[in-house]
Order: sequence, then C-alpha cells, then structure tokens
Amino acid sequence: MVVLIALSAAISGCVSTVLEVDNKSGQPIPAKLVGEMSKRKMSPADPVVIRIFKEESELEIWKRDRTGRYALLKTYPMCRWSGKLGPKTKNGDRQAPEGFYHVSAGMLNPNSQYYLSFNLGYPNRLESALGYDGEALMVHGACSSSGCYALTDAGVAEIYAVAREALKGGQTAFQVQAFPFRMTAENMAKNRGDPNFDFWTNLKQGHDLFEVSKRQPTVSYCGRRYVFDAEFEGGEPRDPLASCPPQLNLEQPAVAAKRDADLRGMEAALAGDVTFSAHAYSDGGMHPSFRNQLKKRGAEELAKKTSLSEVPISRPDAALADPHNSDE
Repeated sequence: MVVLIALSAAISGCVSTVLEVDNKSGQPIPAKLVGEMSKRKMSPADPVVIRIFKEESELEIWKRDRTGRYALLKTYPMCRWSGKLGPKTKNGDRQAPEGFYHVSAGMLNPNSQYYLSFNLGYPNRLESALGYDGEALMVHGACSSSGCYALTDAGVAEIYAVAREALKGGQTAFQVQAFPFRMTAENMAKNRGDPNFDFWTNLKQGHDLFEVSKRQPTVSYCGRRYVFDAEFEGGEPRDPLASCPPQLNLEQPAVAAKRDADLRGMEAALAGDVTFSAHAYSDGGMHPSFRNQLKKRGAEELAKKTSLSEVPISRPDAALADPHNSDE
C-alpha cells in the first residue's frame, strides 16, 4: 500500500495528504521578519506577490508598502525542483510549472504531507485551454519534488505564515509568477534557440511590467498566450485560444523602454564572443547553498532542520542539479 501511495505521488505531482494535524499552520510570522516589514513601511496584513526563478532556485516574497507599490521583502533558496526549464504540459512529466497563478485561502494546505503547502492552481485557464493537465502542483516543505517547488520545512513555514496573514488582511488571492530564470537580456540571449523561447518572451512581458511599475499586473488570456494590463473592447476575452479582441494601448513608456533596452542587450550578447554554457542539470535543480548540507545531513534531515539563517542567498549563474537528491 505504501508503494502504491508513493507511485501515485510521483505520477500525479506533489499530492498533499496527512494522517495527523498540529498547529504548524498557525505559527506566527517570525518577529525578525515582522520587524523588517515595519522598517519598510509594511504590515503583515498587506498584500503579497511571490516570484519563482527555476534556474537560480530562488523564491521571492514581495509585499505592498504604504506607497501602494511592491517591494522585495525576502528571498528564499529552494531546496529542490524537478524537470527542466520550460512549462508543464502533462501529468507525470515531473515538470515544475511556469506561468502566472493566483492562490486563494482555500488553496493553502495546513495538512500537507510535506509539512505545509499551497496549491499553485495549475492548470490555469490558459493551460487548460491548451490541453495541459496535471494536479496538486505545490510550493511545499521537505526537499523532494515531482513537479513542485520544495523549500525546507523552515522555509515554507515562514512563507506560509506571510501568505496566510496577507489573505486574512483582505487580499482575495496572491499572484505567483513562476519563471524559468531571471529574465535578463543575457539569459534571454542564452536561451534564444530553445523551443520555449516565444513562451518565455510572453512571460517576460508580465515580468517587466512588475519590474518597472512594482504593481501586480492583471492577467488575461487570448491568442494562446498571456496578455497583461489590457483593456479589451467588449470586455474580457472568454476563449484563451481565440484571437485577442481589439484593445486599448496602455503600455507604459518605462516598460517599452525596458523592453527595447533588453532587446538591444540580447542582440549585443548574441553578436559578441560570449559562449553560453548549456544547462548543467539532468533533472531539476537545487540552490547551491544546500549542497554541502545535503551531503552532510541527507535530504530528510535537511528538510526538517535547516535554519533559514544558515542559508545565505547568492545570485548564481545556474543552480546545478544533483541527480541523487530526490527520493522519488
């Protein structure tokens, strides 16, 4: 029976079930982090946006401050994600999703077998229309993934508490933006020949809107793609696969300037003598700060005992995968 449960989890995604319940979901936000919020003119009840970067194996929490704009609160190293760069398209492909998702209170799981978790809501409306399938794609604790984003238990407990308080404060749902890598001109150039490049260019439009405005972009679906901060004649499009209806041009000059600058930067990188290295993973990735700890402790102990203060955040060029760090 245990083998069947494990096999089901590997096929379906990071399924969350539990046999016992404690108060881990009610843990307060750590006092140190509340203090950081206060310094930055934020409160625990203010809305949040979460951004995920696969290649760098990092998760960011952004929080709205008194100006109405979002500011980076904290960056967390991810202990494990599975698959490769690119969107999830089918059940059992072990792919961690990429795209824009919205997480409501009902999608928080206090009873996860992976300590705590929240469901990303994959597939979203666009992905469903494209025929993508899969279920139970989570951000959770532990250090093991079958298509999810795994933090340590300590890491997910802190993120869960911040998200919970934002939802209690009146945010209907928080946005999760999941990207293949940091959307720089160099990274776009490095991946110019990838079959997913057009998809990533579409994701970059939403990324850049947030980067420039520090406001959460609205997300629509039409023309088989995401459309951000758009106003359509006749209202919101109903069919994500149909051509986009006419829309008002609401593009911010600063966003257009960033797009043009990044295009020039990408062209310069492609024209230069820089040799871009291939991705050096076989299945997913792990933040470099966890590697030595993994060898010393093993995945199970690492998931339970890692203190966030032990894990410095860096900006690595890539998070190299360890083919032995997953117990799926």
